[in-house]
Amino acid sequence: MKAFIFAAGLGTRLKPLTDTMPKALVPVAEKPLLEHLILKLKSAGFDEIVVNVHHFAEQILDFLTQKQNFGIKIHVSDERNLLLETGGAVKHAAHYFSSHEPILLHNVDILSNVDLADFYIKHQHDSLATLLVSNRKSSRNLLFDEKNRLMGWMNLQTNELKTPYEQLDVARCRSFAFSGIHIISPKVFEMMNTWGEKFSIVDFYLSLAKQKNIQAVVNSNLRLLDVGKVDVLQDAESFLLEICSKTDSLG
Repeated sequence: MKAFIFAAGLGTRLKPLTDTMPKALVPVAEKPLLEHLILKLKSAGFDEIVVNVHHFAEQILDFLTQKQNFGIKIHVSDERNLLLETGGAVKHAAHYFSSHEPILLHNVDILSNVDLADFYIKHQHDSLATLLVSNRKSSRNLLFDEKNRLMGWMNLQTNELKTPYEQLDVARCRSFAFSGIHIISPKVFEMMNTWGEKFSIVDFYLSLAKQKNIQAVVNSNLRLLDVGKVDVLQDAESFLLEICSKTDSLG
């Protein structure tokens, strides 16, 4: 199984830590975020990972070398010349992936209790993408119909709406927070050819939602922490200990 880790971001909300290191190497419980995620992916059966780099890229390269790629195949997608956003990052790394195997995408700063192997097998062959969502409180939600098919995006604070539908009855949609964890069919690469070098993958999904099946998997038991701000780091270690202890008790 193959995965892509979004690790190229500037991490501006984690300043001053990211003045001297990439977000991916910010430590939680004495391990960098990137290490936590790679070990979680490896444990779930993922044996080939692509990591994109931009901010302090050399530090990530040195870290992976020091760790001997954690004993699995890890490729680095170099964005040092230009930070490509999420959609552009996936398009740029297309040559690392086969034409038939789905790819799991995961933000490096997301800690969660999700069973990645279980989520991966929920991806249907007729879906262009499968998005992990939940009822977690968020100011920006994705909108789905009764069959969990993507319909739009909404900023709940400003009521800004993005949708491919001319008249969308928002009140009839199911509204969920996106986790930053999703699976794509390799068919996306052909469809990305008409897009530029730099773009958002959510905008890409929305542009195709009317023609293609972009599906939600709703996880009502999802525990998730977005380690995007310095003050959240105080909670991250206890969060990790809690979800690990629950996983151990279930095992």
